Amino acid sequence: MSAGAEVAEAPALALTGIDKWFGPVHANRAVSLSVPRGTIHGIVGENGAGKSTLMSIVYGYYQADAGRIEVDGTGVAIKSPQDAIKRGIGMVHQHFKLVDTFTVLENVVLGVEGGPLLGPSLARARSELGRLEQDYSLEVDVDAIVGNLPVGLQQRVEILKALYRGADILILDEPTGVLTPQEVEHLFRILRSLRDQGKTVILITHKLREIMALTDNVSVMRQGSLVADVRTSETSREQLAEMMVGRSVLLRVDKQPAQPGPIFLEVDELRVVDGLGIERVRGVSFNVRAGEIVGIAGVAGNGQSELLETLSGIRSATAGQVRIKGKVVSTAGEDGRQMRRLGLGHVPEDRHRMGLVVAFEACESAILGFHDTHRYNGPVLLKRPEIVADVDRQMHDFDVRPADSHLATANFSGGNQQKIVLAREMDRSPDVLLVGQPTRGVDIGAIEFIHKRLIAMRDAGKAILLVSVELDEIMSLADRILVMFNGAIVGEVAPAAASEQALGLMMAGERVAGSAP
Repeated sequence: MSAGAEVAEAPALALTGIDKWFGPVHANRAVSLSVPRGTIHGIVGENGAGKSTLMSIVYGYYQADAGRIEVDGTGVAIKSPQDAIKRGIGMVHQHFKLVDTFTVLENVVLGVEGGPLLGPSLARARSELGRLEQDYSLEVDVDAIVGNLPVGLQQRVEILKALYRGADILILDEPTGVLTPQEVEHLFRILRSLRDQGKTVILITHKLREIMALTDNVSVMRQGSLVADVRTSETSREQLAEMMVGRSVLLRVDKQPAQPGPIFLEVDELRVVDGLGIERVRGVSFNVRAGEIVGIAGVAGNGQSELLETLSGIRSATAGQVRIKGKVVSTAGEDGRQMRRLGLGHVPEDRHRMGLVVAFEACESAILGFHDTHRYNGPVLLKRPEIVADVDRQMHDFDVRPADSHLATANFSGGNQQKIVLAREMDRSPDVLLVGQPTRGVDIGAIEFIHKRLIAMRDAGKAILLVSVELDEIMSLADRILVMFNGAIVGEVAPAAASEQALGLMMAGERVAGSAP
């Protein structure tokens, strides 16, 4: 066999003995991985398993402490994203790296202008983007302002950026988190087209159904190590989940029919205008009864965040009324204390921005919003022994790992940070619980745990309002499903009659037969 044939048969990417430490944390443990060219390769694992760290090493964000990287059979040193791009490696991040006020064309050429005069660069890019759009079904208006595009099209811009820079290996980190089912299907068609034309795609995701539907091979990581590398056609969701967690995992929500009681939360013609004068919530009305979970489905950015913030007392309403257990409450948005006193708990959508102070110790983050109560607040100082005792108990009850209440909140994985927030809000047994994106960025073992806790609260007679972009989650947990689009409730669907396709169409603003207005 000739040397040229050997190179042609070499994997697109090969990692050998990759090791990475962050202080005392051993993030990657001698990981060896081979990704064949022209395939879609999935990487799955729990939060903290090391998968994102591994791909960050491949893309040059981090440098390995030991090990070797090969691209097309040749050893390479990747010390920055620029090195990765030169080696034909592109990455589409979970949070897009785009300039909202620039056009698509300007975003694509940003950083690779190729000379002091922008005009020729833009002309070359326009021509090349036309070819890429046609080859890979990546149609988008190159003169559109990126900030005006829906998230599905913004993601296409990120893929176009990588391809324009010559990427043959494309890494995608949780690419479907903010897409409708229809946008997910279009993304899958794009990725299959890339594969069929010789590109190599690496997919980091926690959605096992997507792994099974899209990938050719899948690697499983646990506690920094690679524990399995299998052909997707030879495994199952259940087997992958067990390999990820190290035990059998229930992939469905096990629950009995709801037994709704009196109305605990009632919202009537609520309207919310943001600081820019844009109406984000437009005449929303609904109720939530004791002993039921009402789910709100919708693509991020359609008013769900503003609705939750208003109901929790963070943001003020411009019109409408809110009642908790029949009592009219202020919607002036002064603070959330009155809501807590009335028996309302709130798990915010963004745990870092609104749920935690990551620089605080876990025992401090775990009492936010309750720190001024008599139990914790002494005449001069906080009552540290009482705080630590309560938080240690919550950590045990909610299986927070490590169970160290003095550890900085930033040092917990995303799933365990979410458990700290859930424990804080649910431990007080509120009558009404607002939950935003409860399993965002959370691994499959923690998802199972969180779902069981929410069902237990419902069965204890609590009223739960659940906002999630995960349709599987909404359809599994909710007893009634509301769909929100452009700030308004556009329909209500019974879970038994719901389908991802129908919900996805409603999330995009289309009326679907059989849905209540």
